[in-house]
Amino acid sequence: MSDRYVIALDRVRINDIARVGGKNAALGELMRGLGPRGIRVPGGFALTAYAWRDFLSGAGIWPKIEHELAGIKARDIRSLEEHGARIRRMIARSSLPDAIEKEIHAAYRALTAGKEKDPYVAVRSSATAEDLPDASFAGQQESFLYVSGELPLIRAVKNCFASLFTDRAISYRREKGFAHGAVAMSVGIQRMVRSDRGVSGTLFTLDPETGFRNVAVVQASYGLGETIVQGRIIPDEYIVFKPLLETKGVQPILARAIGGKKRKTVFRGGRVSEVATPLQDRARLCLADKDVLTLASWGRAIEEYFSKCYGRNTAMDVEWAQDGLTGELFIVQARPETAHPDVKHAVHREYRLARTGRIALKGSAVGRKIGTGRVQVLQSSRLMETFRKGSVLVAAMTDPDWEPIMKSASAIVTDQGGRTSHAAIISRELGIPCIVGARRATRVLKTGEAVTVDCSSGSDGIVYRGILPFTTRESRADETVRPPAALMVNIGSADEAFRHHHLPAEGVGLGRLEFIISSAIGIHPRALVDFGKLKRRKKHAPLCRKIDAMTQSAPDKRRYYVDRMAEGIAKIASVFWPHQAIIRFSDFKSNEYRTLVGGELYEPQEENPMIGWRGASRYYDPAFAQAFALECRAIKKVRDEIGLANVVPMIPFCRTPEEGRVVIEAMARNGLDRSRDRALKIYMMCEIPSNVLQADAFLDIFDGMSIG
Repeated sequence: MSDRYVIALDRVRINDIARVGGKNAALGELMRGLGPRGIRVPGGFALTAYAWRDFLSGAGIWPKIEHELAGIKARDIRSLEEHGARIRRMIARSSLPDAIEKEIHAAYRALTAGKEKDPYVAVRSSATAEDLPDASFAGQQESFLYVSGELPLIRAVKNCFASLFTDRAISYRREKGFAHGAVAMSVGIQRMVRSDRGVSGTLFTLDPETGFRNVAVVQASYGLGETIVQGRIIPDEYIVFKPLLETKGVQPILARAIGGKKRKTVFRGGRVSEVATPLQDRARLCLADKDVLTLASWGRAIEEYFSKCYGRNTAMDVEWAQDGLTGELFIVQARPETAHPDVKHAVHREYRLARTGRIALKGSAVGRKIGTGRVQVLQSSRLMETFRKGSVLVAAMTDPDWEPIMKSASAIVTDQGGRTSHAAIISRELGIPCIVGARRATRVLKTGEAVTVDCSSGSDGIVYRGILPFTTRESRADETVRPPAALMVNIGSADEAFRHHHLPAEGVGLGRLEFIISSAIGIHPRALVDFGKLKRRKKHAPLCRKIDAMTQSAPDKRRYYVDRMAEGIAKIASVFWPHQAIIRFSDFKSNEYRTLVGGELYEPQEENPMIGWRGASRYYDPAFAQAFALECRAIKKVRDEIGLANVVPMIPFCRTPEEGRVVIEAMARNGLDRSRDRALKIYMMCEIPSNVLQADAFLDIFDGMSIG
């Protein structure tokens, strides 16, 4: 059998894009270059672009296709739909040449060396302009899963061919300037990974929101990956710090977040279908830490390998699947991430609302921009022709069928999806503010009402009612002059920490634990410490129900508090690693602690909280000592377990040297002991007169001061 029409994937190389398309070329290169290092790709073969061209020639349909393409009217969605449908029918009804069919049948049978009749395969399109370093073509063509048998395989191949002319593919090629005739179709056929019984997801080798290159972001959900990629669910998410992946004795997972995972795609009764995820599975993370770390390590290796292939630093967008029968992980797609090119002197544009307004709803922010306009709620992409340019598109979700109008929207809001869903990827590429996972957007927002979509203020995107004024400011990283002194950045919000990665800073001068407590936890630590006692008293039942809801029914409330706090600290500490990140212990005043859930049970009413029970005086007080112990545990976890030993804890509002000694002793009892950890340094904040007047005495106790 020649390789004009069919070639085994493990014989394909990255420079074969013109022959087998971007997707197949990347998979073949990955098998050759990284297979020996243990990175698995399902075996299979590729149907080449020669097969596509000989099919068109043999069927004599290309002149008819050109005629239909010429008949599409500019900016006329109905015209696009009608002509596109005729092209797809024409291709699906045409026959493949006998020589091509015979080679497909032979390669299909060879997948199992005759040991298994009609094995299940995935049939995926791979266009020759797909998965390039400067254009994503995300989801432009079709894929078909669990195809079994020679006749169904031929039908799936022709349907892949036809999908080169889906409405979104035609529109996208026009937008990107690709001539239709210059793009050919290859098809990849691979053994199915039984992720319908396992887990699947995506892996980005950078933070897809900010472009921060030192992290990998893994998203995961039960079943086949279509539910994540198409944005139909909110997946679990894991953030991994790449520079520490090879460090022994640490697990550099910065953060874990449980997603809704309400639905999953499975294979039952001979067909692929979507079903509800059991409640107990929704409430827990679906991927083990060891598998998260394996995927992150693979991602880093893939990024490094393809950066050499492309001759430039190239972040990667990867799809993976875990076989539920064997537990093995597989890479099923690897393509360049196109929203954050490796540009050293990029323009950084900062958007800021002049004032806030009435909040309509919240979701996950995509991008850092602000958009305004009148809402248009669309229940189906078939209603696209009614969309008015400059409106705010509101939909349950988007898939590639929506792309012809997405670029016309001033902002996009979806009920479903996560940060790596279709809506998120395309919005980033288009530079349009987008909020995904808003859950109730299509019910809460009404067509015609004016709104402001704000993605500028952190990980939460907010839809405000009405048109609000905002400002923009531009700067270039290369225009920032480095002063003779080293700069450090104060970071208030852990969720916004990665946004600062481009700054010419040498560490974090101040990260505040109280900001993490208020934004990521919102519960008084004593209420979590005493949760078991509170549950035994009927009068506290409403409070306990609220705490359970806020902690996602976590069985160990203390651990929940430590883990959430550690995640916030780790995000801040990772941005300018290995430079110092000074993290100040909580410095809430009593009136501020009272605003936390359960706080009124534990906090006094003080005449002047500014000089009251705050800072160091809390940490050794029996009424707060257990809460301080949790803060120590969080910092120790970040330093010892996650591996970010650049964290420097700092004590605020320390009135006397003796008070400083008592706090240092309390820290040692809770694992932060300088006699055991010689690399540990402890600073104090210099903010009251005694700190200056007795500076020498304080510096006998602490390793440094920060003027506050």
